[in-house]
Amino acid sequence: MADPSSPATILIVEDEEDVRELTRDVLEMNGFTVLESLDPADAIRIAETHPGSIDLLITDVVMPRMSGPELARRLRDTRPALRVLCMSGYPESAERGATGASEWNAWLQKPFTPDGLVAKVRECLTS
Repeated sequence: MADPSSPATILIVEDEEDVRELTRDVLEMNGFTVLESLDPADAIRIAETHPGSIDLLITDVVMPRMSGPELARRLRDTRPALRVLCMSGYPESAERGATGASEWNAWLQKPFTPDGLVAKVRECLTS
């Protein structure tokens, strides 16, 4: 769980630029520190080189070369306390990913509202 006296650091992994930028902007406007990546390989590099904590991973479920749940497993190898919020525009992703549901702490269906995003992020960070 993130320290409530300091802003949580969130890593966003989303291959759709518009969604990634909107997510970043909403979170930064709400006081979060945001790291962003357009693909899992870059996210792994960021997680390996970022000197501070990363409190939450927000990742798309369906991405080229590696799924969000697989990325979460890889990042938790070196950051075991990492919380995970998976998101997808495909409702069936939640059903198909149910076997990997232990890889995430919460689910967010796209499209989402800014308020819905912030509420889900806060829920992940405090649960």
